[in-house]
Amino acid sequence: MNFIFKVAGVSGFLAQGAGILLCSEMKIEQQHWNFFDPIAMGDVSDRIGRPTDNGQVIPFDNKGQLKEAFNIRLEELQVLDIKFLYGCSRPTIVVLYQVLSYVLASLVVENSRFFLQDNKDARHVKTYEVSLKDKDFVEGPWSQNNLDNGADLLIPVPPPLCGVIIVGEETIVYCSATAFKAIPIRPSITRAYGRVDADGSRYLLGDHAGLLHLLVITHEKEKVTGLKIELLGETSIASTISYLDNAFVYIGSSYGDSQLSLVAEARRLNLGRMEVNMNVDLLIRLNLQPDAKGSYVEVLERYVNLGPIVDFCVVDLERQGQGQVVTCSGAYKDGSLRIVRNGIGINEQASVELQGIKGMWSLKSSSDDVYDTFLVVSFISETRILAMNLEDELEETEIEGFDSQVQTLFCHDAVYNQLVQVGPLRCYFFFHLLDGVPITSSSVRLVSSVTRELRNEWKAPSGYSVNVATANASQACFVFVLLATGGGHLVYLEIGDGILTEVKHVQLEYEISCLDINPIGENPKYSQLAAVGMWTDISVRIYSLPDLNLIIKENLGGEIIPRSVLLCSFEGISYLLCALGDGHLLNFILSMSTGELTDRKKVSLGTQPITLRTFTSKNATHVFAASDRPTVIYSSNKKLLYSNVNLKEVSHMCPFNTAAFPDRSFASSVNSLAIAKEGELTIGTIDDIQKLHIRSIPLGEHARRISHQEQTRTFAICSLKYNQASTEETEMHFVRLLDDQTFEIISTYALDTYECGCSILSCSFSDDNNVYYCVGTAYVLPEENEPTKGRILVFAVEDGKLQLIAEKETKGAVYSLNAFNGKLLAAINQKIQLYKWMLRDDGTHELQSECGHHGHILALYVQTRGDFIVVGDLMKSISLLIYKHEEGAIEERARDYNANWMSAVEILDDDIYLGAENNFNLFTVRKNSEGTTDEERARLEVVGEYHLGEFVNRFRHGSLVMRMPDSDIGQIPTVIFGTVNGVIGVIASLPHDQYIFLEKLQSNLRKVIKGVGGLSHEHWRSFYNEKKTVDARNFLDGDLIESFLDLSRGRMEEISRTMGVSVEELSKRVEELTRLH
Repeated sequence: MNFIFKVAGVSGFLAQGAGILLCSEMKIEQQHWNFFDPIAMGDVSDRIGRPTDNGQVIPFDNKGQLKEAFNIRLEELQVLDIKFLYGCSRPTIVVLYQVLSYVLASLVVENSRFFLQDNKDARHVKTYEVSLKDKDFVEGPWSQNNLDNGADLLIPVPPPLCGVIIVGEETIVYCSATAFKAIPIRPSITRAYGRVDADGSRYLLGDHAGLLHLLVITHEKEKVTGLKIELLGETSIASTISYLDNAFVYIGSSYGDSQLSLVAEARRLNLGRMEVNMNVDLLIRLNLQPDAKGSYVEVLERYVNLGPIVDFCVVDLERQGQGQVVTCSGAYKDGSLRIVRNGIGINEQASVELQGIKGMWSLKSSSDDVYDTFLVVSFISETRILAMNLEDELEETEIEGFDSQVQTLFCHDAVYNQLVQVGPLRCYFFFHLLDGVPITSSSVRLVSSVTRELRNEWKAPSGYSVNVATANASQACFVFVLLATGGGHLVYLEIGDGILTEVKHVQLEYEISCLDINPIGENPKYSQLAAVGMWTDISVRIYSLPDLNLIIKENLGGEIIPRSVLLCSFEGISYLLCALGDGHLLNFILSMSTGELTDRKKVSLGTQPITLRTFTSKNATHVFAASDRPTVIYSSNKKLLYSNVNLKEVSHMCPFNTAAFPDRSFASSVNSLAIAKEGELTIGTIDDIQKLHIRSIPLGEHARRISHQEQTRTFAICSLKYNQASTEETEMHFVRLLDDQTFEIISTYALDTYECGCSILSCSFSDDNNVYYCVGTAYVLPEENEPTKGRILVFAVEDGKLQLIAEKETKGAVYSLNAFNGKLLAAINQKIQLYKWMLRDDGTHELQSECGHHGHILALYVQTRGDFIVVGDLMKSISLLIYKHEEGAIEERARDYNANWMSAVEILDDDIYLGAENNFNLFTVRKNSEGTTDEERARLEVVGEYHLGEFVNRFRHGSLVMRMPDSDIGQIPTVIFGTVNGVIGVIASLPHDQYIFLEKLQSNLRKVIKGVGGLSHEHWRSFYNEKKTVDARNFLDGDLIESFLDLSRGRMEEISRTMGVSVEELSKRVEELTRLH
């Protein structure tokens, strides 16, 4: 018989057998490792007794079937840890507990409840045997009193040693019925442990400072003789430690990135080889010998963790119209800022400084080659040929048949192992006796890719120059080159084996600005159409090949000429893309049979001219739009989508597959790209489409609040730094100013002793053109249960430095600051206070109190809209206040009378307000403006309830995606939230008709998609707290709805029939939702 023992608030699960236990609320299920099939599940929720009164025993048999759970009363009220012991004839638990003589106070700090305790009380352990017959505890074989005052962790030791390790702040004790061994340690709080050996003789311990220790139990056979401990090195602050094998360790961290590490073997302790991973998550390795700093730990890999997100702001740092989230993440020494951006990332593999690049093309040395050999880079008066050498470095080389003394307009691989270069000939200037016009000429050069010698050359007529050129990208039997020459001449050449044949030559009425003959349609190896962009009449035209007959002309309108055209095919649909000189992109659906252009759409991708090039990613064609806002265009469910690239400005791009990066390119079906940007040529691989990209700015301290100021291009943060002085740890609080491009700290303002930053805001005031940072603080004194003093500090950024302009003392903690009609609104303890910005006689400014409003327990969260003020209270849910200008007063208009402990609030629109509370629920309330009585109008009606399962710390309006003006989804307002676990989520306000449709879809998906272990989705999303449990309403689970796209075709059709909507239409509407995030 196996058991699970559970005490509320204590991690005391232990089960024997090859399975995994999952707990959802109070539901328990056991699952197989290999197939993750549920064996058994049950509901063990119990309303009888208080959490500290009893423990719950859940027996299950050898087949994994859960038996009836029962409660057993515990005498110990303050249980710190509980574990099952190994090697006992009857089920035996060991309990670590503390008997408190008194509790000083209950305090809420940073949304968590803490109890100030008398730490002088000693801690004890006691063992109990579980009697199944009597369903009660029987006194166990041993107990131990008066342990380390800081003892809070039990580590059960497996056979043959058995017993338990008790970890305290200053000592570590091994205890069993026959032995008691103790060693002193450096003062620390152990957060996590991981067993190294199966016999339990070695353990890895991670403490609150991120130090990793090895604890060794020395023994002679089964007799324990002592304990030894060794410092191995520093990692992220560990929440979990898993020793993998061969000195590799995984460190999971709730405060930073997890790690995979390698830890060195220390011979005197006989460590063996290990590897560690932390969350951060880290994969680390334990090395045989220490490094120069004495550390045995080598971090091999990090796994990003955004949690806990204490605060964040949504900004557009590149001013590209796409939001980025900058979070205050992590805690203690692992604190950092994280810049989270949606879109596509380029992973740089090689780079070289090159100024003035005008074009780039990749070439192969043979038509049968898998990899590209050459990279042709064109400049204003020359052409350079680059190639990868044996050391995987870019170096300059030569193709003798190319003319390197001119600017190359276009080049391409050709059939018969040939290369094509198009460009002007050298200009021999002479002046005609009559008009003095300089004469130039241009040519097309056909070069052998094997011998690199010139085989043929076509020259433009005397007095004409080639200014635009293209070729199809096929390596089929024929490759065609189309040229636009000066004077509006359009020339079509055909390439043979050492032959260039002029097939057709027509003259147009206007100059040609761009053209393309990329092969699309049924025959991917033959180009049937040519797309031509025109000057003067601002049009795009489709011509047939090889006769160059005009099929259709499409006037683009406006005064901006087309700068790049591209024929392409996505998911079997042919398109014409036309990029304009002002950063706009037009796309048309192209009929291959008639050449007709339909379904015209226009989007803005930037402000500068765009150049379009195709590339391949995961065996699918994509289009790279190079401009000041580089974008990748792709198709999903037969709809064109656009994703920003994590680069500021790209002038040119071309695919460049080299043997130097085979693993990153062909193994994952992702081609390498050559990118020209800001005087630099970069070669890199492209990330998954629409993946979140996260940049970390380590601070080494805890960032608690953040604000951005666009006018000064800076961020300001309130931060907390822990300093270890001898055995005591001190706190120092700062206001720091960071550059919003480099994220370097450029100025610091140190707060007073015991003063901490609670809120920060960038704002301006009436009758003052300057912009300021306002910081709200609190003096957290050890002898006070609640802060009674604080300050509001007003800073200006002058020459990149924080200058204190004014300060205002307050009678409490300034939990929130808001700009309000040219004034400053502050939440100070129980009061909402409004300040105005007054000019003194000496020319300086000061904050002067205007009015206030009492009636809250603690006003922690405040949002404003017009004259309305929404307050999130510690215990009293949401209240709505209004500022009356005539009376100069703030009055309460309405409130929610439910007792919700709030963690965040936001205003969705004039009447709907969003709240998050401490039971991981979301809810919305509505202002009842249409109420017929004062009582009705004074009550905020709860209209939406939903269990999120995450503790929300902050809501912010904004979006992480680029909104397309042609999309209805782009007009839906969204709110971003951040949670303690590092989750970034989106809440969208849907139109009623769309909500009804998606609610029906969600209901049908619940019948098809089952939760892990059979857990009910409907039950999980029900609003739950200590007072009530109700079904979710007026909220939809976007993750569940979007999982429709992952279903098999058969499941999709099943839901389609129920909905009465085609699979294609359902997919299209769900795909639209994915564009919200």
